[in-house]
Amino acid sequence: MAYIIGFVSQKGGVGKSTLARLLAREYTVNGWNVKIADLDPGQGTSFKWQNRRLQSNIEPDIAVERFRTVDKAMPFADHYDLFIFDGPAHSNVGTLAIAQASNLVVLPTGLSVDDMEPAVLLAHELVRQEVSKDKIVFAFCRVGESDAELSESKAYVSEAGYSALAAPLPERTAYRRATDDGKALSECPFPTLKKKADDVAQAIMDRLSALDQRSAAYG
Repeated sequence: MAYIIGFVSQKGGVGKSTLARLLAREYTVNGWNVKIADLDPGQGTSFKWQNRRLQSNIEPDIAVERFRTVDKAMPFADHYDLFIFDGPAHSNVGTLAIAQASNLVVLPTGLSVDDMEPAVLLAHELVRQEVSKDKIVFAFCRVGESDAELSESKAYVSEAGYSALAAPLPERTAYRRATDDGKALSECPFPTLKKKADDVAQAIMDRLSALDQRSAAYG
């Protein structure tokens, strides 16, 4: 059975598709059979990114397919080692279905209250719908230079009862240009930025591994 990771958000532009593509690339280069299920057929952000990647002959190939619903996508999941849901730009009735189907649910957010408040409200709603809080993790994206702001944002999420990835993703022009070229963030040309992207992907991988080990321990 495939591992399933869902990237969901209450608002657009917080890094959901960016992280989904980063993770897909990193697992693929580590020998996993991976697919991104793009559940926003209107925008098709990951699907269009894959087209740019194919046109530029960038390796490795990363499978992306558009689906209208989780139910339509799930029959394909068992054909892969990792199945990644790239959710719609705003939460909808399908967001709960993504969370219920996923082993890990990642909520990307910026550092402003305007970004974090709706993300926390979404997490609360998922928990109310009996999604385990343990499998919900926040990811700070488009982070600036202020350590104080990042610390305050971590405290905000922690006080709400949730955990966040230790590795934040900074806001950089080189990342946007890499994405525009059909690359994942870890394929940008600058070693320092590549390392930061690698750290984010590794933090997600570690979180999934920890959940898997906990599940195995409790049978």
